[in-house]
Amino acid sequence: MGHPAILTVDDDPAVSRAIARDLRRRYGDQYRIVRASSASEALDALKELKLRGGRVAVILADYRMPQTNGIEFLEQAMDLFPNARRALLTAYADTDAAIQAINVVDVDHYLLKPWDPPEEKLYPVIDALLDAWQATGDREMEDIRVVGHRWSEPSYEIRDFLARNLVPYRWLGADESEGRRLLEAAGVGPESIPLVVTSDGRTFAQPSTTEVAEAVGLSTAPGRDFYDLIIVGGGPAGLGAAVYGASEGLKTLLVERRAVGGQAGQSSRIENYLGFPDGISGAQLTDRARRQAGKFSAEVLTTRDVTGLRQDGSARTLSFADGGEISAHSIVLATGVAYRPLVADGIAELTGSGVYYGSASTEGPSCAGTDVYIVGGANSAGQAALFFSRYARTVTLLVRGDSLEASMSYYLIQQLNKIDNIRVRTRCEVIGAQGDGHLQAITICDSKEGQSTTVECGYLFVFIGAEPRTDWLGTAVARDEKGFVYTGPDLLSNGTRPKGWDRERDPFYLECSVPGIFAAGDVRANSVKRVASAVGEGAMAVTLVHRYLEAQ
Repeated sequence: MGHPAILTVDDDPAVSRAIARDLRRRYGDQYRIVRASSASEALDALKELKLRGGRVAVILADYRMPQTNGIEFLEQAMDLFPNARRALLTAYADTDAAIQAINVVDVDHYLLKPWDPPEEKLYPVIDALLDAWQATGDREMEDIRVVGHRWSEPSYEIRDFLARNLVPYRWLGADESEGRRLLEAAGVGPESIPLVVTSDGRTFAQPSTTEVAEAVGLSTAPGRDFYDLIIVGGGPAGLGAAVYGASEGLKTLLVERRAVGGQAGQSSRIENYLGFPDGISGAQLTDRARRQAGKFSAEVLTTRDVTGLRQDGSARTLSFADGGEISAHSIVLATGVAYRPLVADGIAELTGSGVYYGSASTEGPSCAGTDVYIVGGANSAGQAALFFSRYARTVTLLVRGDSLEASMSYYLIQQLNKIDNIRVRTRCEVIGAQGDGHLQAITICDSKEGQSTTVECGYLFVFIGAEPRTDWLGTAVARDEKGFVYTGPDLLSNGTRPKGWDRERDPFYLECSVPGIFAAGDVRANSVKRVASAVGEGAMAVTLVHRYLEAQ
């Protein structure tokens, strides 16, 4: 099919020639550089590439162009080559507008003009975009097909699992003609949904996530029996520990029960993470971190549920739900937190059928023309409101407190205030949910007005509370009354070391009540609940692991 293309479009001839020249100098031997002087000319070029079976790796578009600006052009280009990486070329004066637009359209980066010298300001950005494109390739969405019902909780679980693990798939309703044909070809009926069909024709009726993971090539079994370091949990803290541990030569294994990225991986856009001034989606950040860990040979297991932890002499051993075990010199607990269940009539019965926990991005297109309600007032809820406002008729944030200021970042509040179809209702709680087979209405108690009302609602997304996933630890390590893990100074009571501590030193800062076991990120008592601090703690934990191992 020839070399994949890098397409650039700019209506300024001098700029257009300059960027094409710089791109050819660096990438001309591996990529075809296509230059266009207008959005319409660029779209014609993309259509011709599509018809000829060509591939497009990166699209660079000038932000300020007549008739069609760069954002509008990139939206249309996505329809032709959805997997191409996208960047804006913008002048300094347009930076704020470009960033605001990037928050609405999933653009990967923006480049300020001029980009001289290109070795510092252009090539590193293009290299990162090409790396990301090469990691996903230009596979069509039909690789994996999932047949199910829109309001089926098991169907939603499979779709969400694939999406969060960045596995391309095509969704087919069981009542659609193609969906019915696949069910018939597999020899099963609609009662056997969800049905997963792989690209090589294998079929899985009502599969577990482990079966799906193995079918799509995700790793579910460790490559060795013993490691230097095992990390439990694949959120920002776990990924940070995996990258630093593996890069420093430790035999490193990361174990994740569902999907790498944790709650941060579900975020539609993280804008206050250092080094990403135009923001980055949780999925993109997770993808980069996972590839970075793999670059240093860290192993990553998915769909493995850890159920126990014990000491075996100098080893630390984890038990899995399937009866298996794995041991290491040291353990980092990075299991994060889970959203607290919303206790209200009808919620449990409709979970997965209109009621969802976290930002279920797979439901975005299905929300078109509906009224979406979001429960919660923290950053995750605000980011979800911005995301779903692209699709829904209205998005309403239901906040228990008096305002958003106490729980949400200022920049998010400002963005919410600028979007017409987003409303914020304070001192409100959901006390009931109704629907026949799927969510159709919710009952809201408004303490300001002292009354309850029932409103139509197609989708309800819940972002409340933060419960640590630590029940499986039992009494293995000390925890507080809420289940968060005590570490370092918090373990010292009046200068006394924790019961059973067998070292002549105090616990290291992130070390638990058992030597060689560390905690990082949201699961740790008194931690700062931010992505940047979680990544930092993951890296710090590895430094302390080295100190622990050196003293063994």
